Amino acid sequence: MRIAHLSHQAFLWIVQAVVLDDLLWYYILLTGLQDKSKMNERITMNKKKLPIGISDFKKLIEGDYYYIDKSLLIKELLDSGTAATLIPRPRRFGKTLNLSMIRYFFEKTEESNVHLFKDLAIAKYSQCMEHQGRYPVIFLTFKDVKVDTWEKCWNAIKKNISAEFKRHDYLLLGNIFKSNEKHLFQKICDGSAQLIDYSFALLNLSEYLARFYKQSPIILIDEYDAPIHAGYLNNYYKDVIEFLRNFLSGGLKDNSNLAFGMLTGILRVSKENIFSGLNNLEICSLIHDSYADKFGLIEAEVKTIVSMYQPNTNIDDVRAWYDGYNIGKVKIYNPWSIINFAKMGRTIPYWINTSDNAIVKSIISGSSARDKERIESLMNGIKITININENIVFQELSNRPETLWNFLLFTGYLTFENLRQEDLFEYADLCIPNNEVKSLYKSIILDWFSTTIGMDLYQLMLMQLTSGNTDDFKENFYNIVEQSLSTFDVGGKEPEKFYHALVLGMLASLNVTHAIKSNRESGFGRYDVMLIPHDKNKLGIIIEFKKVKKGETLKSSAQNALKQIEDKKYATELEAFGIKQIVKLAIVFKGKAVLVLEG
Repeated sequence: MRIAHLSHQAFLWIVQAVVLDDLLWYYILLTGLQDKSKMNERITMNKKKLPIGISDFKKLIEGDYYYIDKSLLIKELLDSGTAATLIPRPRRFGKTLNLSMIRYFFEKTEESNVHLFKDLAIAKYSQCMEHQGRYPVIFLTFKDVKVDTWEKCWNAIKKNISAEFKRHDYLLLGNIFKSNEKHLFQKICDGSAQLIDYSFALLNLSEYLARFYKQSPIILIDEYDAPIHAGYLNNYYKDVIEFLRNFLSGGLKDNSNLAFGMLTGILRVSKENIFSGLNNLEICSLIHDSYADKFGLIEAEVKTIVSMYQPNTNIDDVRAWYDGYNIGKVKIYNPWSIINFAKMGRTIPYWINTSDNAIVKSIISGSSARDKERIESLMNGIKITININENIVFQELSNRPETLWNFLLFTGYLTFENLRQEDLFEYADLCIPNNEVKSLYKSIILDWFSTTIGMDLYQLMLMQLTSGNTDDFKENFYNIVEQSLSTFDVGGKEPEKFYHALVLGMLASLNVTHAIKSNRESGFGRYDVMLIPHDKNKLGIIIEFKKVKKGETLKSSAQNALKQIEDKKYATELEAFGIKQIVKLAIVFKGKAVLVLEG
């Protein structure tokens, strides 16, 4: 049967056969078997297991799991010729699996691993394949070093280093050690060496391997910064920084016994702290083009996996939930979420979970009024512009706003557009990448209210507001202000913190029934908050917040606020939407006193 005689549906099935690389299916199709139920059965039979939670490359390939080929990362790495490379990416973007792939490609072992790569793109490059299985490899991972004290952290780091020394304990059988080196090697293996000995362990092990193999080793370190994040959260930041600075510099800086090194992590922690003097390190972060398509999934890869495992899916829904990241000039999907979606078929948050978001929740909750205003903008789909700085200093997260926004960018909780250079600085426009990440911001916001004033009371107050029951709304609002003074600093230097928190709560709680806008132009001015109901028969609400000026009373200030709503014609936008019932409120603060007045 000629291809031209096939039906449109059969042609689509052939396309799917190409994806599955199923020669038998080609034959069935071309000989006229076009029964849909049998075709779906064939699809089911050809589905591979999804590798959820599997980050060991060899186990994935030999276990015949579904694998999206990222092996050309190896070619890009070899072509770069860089002595040491740091590739920071958000968590669960494939860093551990990629580093595992690199290890199995390069490491010299008793049993060949060349079979793992025979069907991958890298196999087409003979010059690259010449490097397969030729190098000793030092492989360390700190991804699970997430503990609450420096003592526990140090024990975990020490255990990882000792385990890698034990993996190479065959060195003890060779005649390679100088005086006392063998004894030190054994002490590191059994965990009895001093901290200073572990500080130089990376440097020393690379020298021992180079002597044994007559070949410089490769150093691979996965999630190098996981202990740093834990140190920041649990107040042992200085200790972990001091150790890692010496440890990494020893192994990667001016090490004559190093073929090359690669580190992965989430952030580039400021080089003044940890990479001091490490001038041979190439940083390939989210804003760079290097390795841009090697971590995370591109559009074509997503379409393939979705069509195979969830063929009835609207791809636009998948984009809205898991796309939106920019790495260099490449659009990227979150791979962890896509794989889980392929299995479950539900567009829900997979990447967001409580434990890994502890730092984000901590710094956003303690952010300034100005930062909360910017979060409002982001939640409303408005971009914010920042000066890009890849060097993250954790101590500056609470007192330097630009550090906060760069942190959220490079950890994957924001993404960038329109990267540009102005004068000597780089700038970009930031936005929330997708619905999944937006759900985290909503959960953080709602946590503020549930832990400080009780979610039931807050939800009741919002219901009263949107239904026009302003008397009961005022009473509950006064109760909430009284209960949450310390949290939102109403009586301190930033009373705006409270109303920005309130607006964020509205954004998180009312987004299904209302569009919540803040600091937008309408009429002849900018209103503070507007609630636009999706149902035009419901109430539209305008709220103007004021801090009482010197010489004013609560009442006079509230009256001035209501007059401003009228004079500036803030209701214009609501009226344009066809909203006929409009409630106008002034909420004014004076120290710890508050007044709500309806116009």
